[in-house]
Amino acid sequence: MSERFSIGNAAKFIDQTVTLLGWVYNTRSSGKVKFLVMRDGSGIMQGVLFKGECEEQAFAEFDRLTQESAVEVTGVVRQSPRGGFEMGVRSIKTVQVAEPYPITPKEHGIEFLMENRHLWIRSQRQWAALRIRSEIMFASEEFFHKNDFVRFDAPILTPSACEGTSTLFSTPYFDERAFLTQSGQLYGETGAMAFGKIYVFGPTFRAEKSKTRKHLTEFWMVEPEVAFADLNSNMDLGEKFIEHIFQTVIARRAPELKILERDISKLESVRGPFPRISYDDALKILEKRGVGIPWGEDFGAPHESALGEEFGKPVFMHHMPAQIKAFYFKQSDEVGGPGVTGNGKYALGCDLIAPDGYGEVIGGGQREESVDVLRRRIAEHGLKEEDYKWYLDLRRFGSVPHAGFGLGIERTVAWITGVEHVRETIPYPRMLNTLRP
Repeated sequence: MSERFSIGNAAKFIDQTVTLLGWVYNTRSSGKVKFLVMRDGSGIMQGVLFKGECEEQAFAEFDRLTQESAVEVTGVVRQSPRGGFEMGVRSIKTVQVAEPYPITPKEHGIEFLMENRHLWIRSQRQWAALRIRSEIMFASEEFFHKNDFVRFDAPILTPSACEGTSTLFSTPYFDERAFLTQSGQLYGETGAMAFGKIYVFGPTFRAEKSKTRKHLTEFWMVEPEVAFADLNSNMDLGEKFIEHIFQTVIARRAPELKILERDISKLESVRGPFPRISYDDALKILEKRGVGIPWGEDFGAPHESALGEEFGKPVFMHHMPAQIKAFYFKQSDEVGGPGVTGNGKYALGCDLIAPDGYGEVIGGGQREESVDVLRRRIAEHGLKEEDYKWYLDLRRFGSVPHAGFGLGIERTVAWITGVEHVRETIPYPRMLNTLRP
């Protein structure tokens, strides 16, 4: 079977007669010349109809076409005088004439566009952002496979919380309650003890009543977990991972980045080593920049933005106050000091803060490996030990130091593409007041 023509592989078909299966993106006329702009999911191409060079029927069909009409267009592929490729159209077969399309070149409000998200994703900028999303997800899997990680799928329905009970979506599960997963991490740890190096990749859910540009109630995370790893090796892994994603997207998705008018030089500069600062040092920077907060408080958008401005590139913040971190973090009495078996002041955690206000894109750290300490922490956090019996077993049978992190796909897409809001980084965003389509 011969290779099917697509706009994305037009360079292979120069001076050949091909048939394009796609949709009408736009039309315009100029005397005896008509221009048919077409899309097929892989890109956009202009078709040119000259009187006398194409079939009479093609001119008649052209006049019937509306935006998003489905067509089969046959013609010769050639290089365009403006760069790229175009088609000298010979014939047009109309598959379906579309009804008047609700999304036009005029400005539309966000509420209207969200109601028509199923159509908005056809628009060029949305298409470009979602193509880059797909590339980021592929690059993530590629990185871990190249580094001998095993994909380990965690359940979406879980019996217990990972990141705190206040942000759980609950659902009836036969004769008991289940919850939509907040993270695959706890299950990922079981995989690390079986395979050494794994990654979990899937949707996660947080019932946060947040309306910021960086939050969704349903989002995707990729979460590596490594046995015999510590805080520093965890940051090393995150650094290499981010660098791989960025350089892959630059190499493979330059046309989409151009559509989004993204400054490539900013993306090219995302290379290790990234600065690494403690939470205590970060507080000093925030104080200097006029957005200081008391020790022990978590950072918000203004604080993350200030750190991004300070360094102009991604920065790892580590050794956060134990009081603001989850029960499973290993703790230390001092920055840079060894982990402790008791309750330390600092959690051996690390967050990667992206510049330009995109905030935390990686969150993780070293896990507590002592069964006795972990049991005490579960009680201190008001959780039921019986829900975590299987998790405590990891510390009973061959416990080792281990670490991992989670990278949020949507925030990473926003950072790379430069889009303003995460609602444009996933096909169907779920937010506080957004459940349809």
